[in-house]
Amino acid sequence: MKKIFNTSADCKPALHYMVNIDNKLAEIKEMVDRGDYFTINRARQYGKTTTLKALGRYLEADYFVLSLDFQKLSHQDFETEKLFVEALSREILKKPCIRENTSSEIIHGLEHFRDGATPVVRLADLFSLLSEWCRLSLKPVVFIVDEVDSATNNQVFLDFLAQMRGYYIDRDEIPFFRSVILSGVYDVKNLKRKFVTEDSHKTNSPWNIAADFHVDLSFGTSDIAGMLESYEQNHHTGMDTQCIAQLIYDYTSGYPFLVSSICKLVDERIVRRTSADGARAWTREDVLNAVRIFLSEQNTLFESLINKLEDYPELESTLRDLLFLGKEIPYVVGLRSIEMALMFGFVKKERHTIVIANRIFETLLYNLFLASPSMQQNVLYNEALRDKNQFICNGRLNMKLVLEKFVTHFDDLYGDRQQTFLEEDGRRYFLLYLRPIINGSGNYYIESRTRNMERTDVIVDYHGEQFIIELKLWRGNAYHERGERQLSDYLDHYHLDKGYMLSFDFNLKKQIGVRELKIGDKILIEAVV
Repeated sequence: MKKIFNTSADCKPALHYMVNIDNKLAEIKEMVDRGDYFTINRARQYGKTTTLKALGRYLEADYFVLSLDFQKLSHQDFETEKLFVEALSREILKKPCIRENTSSEIIHGLEHFRDGATPVVRLADLFSLLSEWCRLSLKPVVFIVDEVDSATNNQVFLDFLAQMRGYYIDRDEIPFFRSVILSGVYDVKNLKRKFVTEDSHKTNSPWNIAADFHVDLSFGTSDIAGMLESYEQNHHTGMDTQCIAQLIYDYTSGYPFLVSSICKLVDERIVRRTSADGARAWTREDVLNAVRIFLSEQNTLFESLINKLEDYPELESTLRDLLFLGKEIPYVVGLRSIEMALMFGFVKKERHTIVIANRIFETLLYNLFLASPSMQQNVLYNEALRDKNQFICNGRLNMKLVLEKFVTHFDDLYGDRQQTFLEEDGRRYFLLYLRPIINGSGNYYIESRTRNMERTDVIVDYHGEQFIIELKLWRGNAYHERGERQLSDYLDHYHLDKGYMLSFDFNLKKQIGVRELKIGDKILIEAVV
């Protein structure tokens, strides 16, 4: 059976193409060797379960690993302490490390709890038995709980954490797990944010013993290239694995689910459908088509992100400021909107500020915000729909004509607005106009290195052709000329000889229109509104 790229559940080495994460496992093992209690908290579909299963195999030479998944417990299992102990005992007894490496007395005790043989069963009884197992064990025991945040918002779970904390703190006196690893979207320190009430017993001591977890679970370019080289060993397509890996990284920033999704789309829905034997080399256009397909279809990760926007309205304001205003938002410890944006994967920290996590999320958010009912009813959007067919000739996009039409429509509709409007809404309306023109055939994203209050570069990929449009606020001729030179230098980076500039000028004496300039060996199409 040939391997495939996997985007559902955990990845299995025998079935799926996988990134080699041994270096990440080695870092985590160092924390286990120290005896740390920590949480692997990352956004949905970030490879947490795959990492935990690989970690279990990685540790088994030195440790007994007791790994549980709280998703296997039902809501009823958390209703009472007795039911919770019965459920945990049931799951623990399924593990080979218990059956194979402990005494019949421990097994009998767990079976006794599982079967509900005693009317009153306490968590303390279960922990006492687990402590005895740790004492008798020939190897140190590591305890792992996956999907731990699926158990939040009930008292039994909090009592479970409190008991574990007590035993963990006293492990130099009372035998207990060598290391405790909890995995989920929410950090142990942030689990309390899921609680409906604010009772003090839900926000106290269980949260203050977790070590910080800084292991980077994202995939670097070399990681992706290694996975593609494994694919090449089977298919011999002749692809430039380093080049394709870099392009996939550019769009995903190494988010594991996004990486696997793009690879899966290229392999199964693009290459195989355009090649008789499915063995042709992957191209840049293939990857861009995969990104376009991915953004046009529903998936579980997008559903989760959109749900979080609905659950935490303050997120939307923060994300809009990043996307449309180019605000530099500093990372502030404890600020709820920023913590939520980081925890759910919308943003990442970069030089003490927060930025959108990757190009795919950025485009998803732009599309989502621009597709709101108020935007869809906007006159400018409707004008773009009417103009759309004018801009495509022989499969190529006429970006100069796009700018000319935008300038005309924008000036007719908003030419008399004040500076504040231009600063806050000008760029948003250009993207609103652009989106229906390239929708279904092209991609666009914002170059993060140039996004700020005064300048934003929009990168458009359309049928393999790339366009760079610099959006900026007019700050006088000297500033404008400096921007022209910057754009010319920027075109060198992308190996392009033509670029576009759209300036929003709030000067009442402005001269609107589009002109073509030659600066060195570059052609610049400049538009002013």
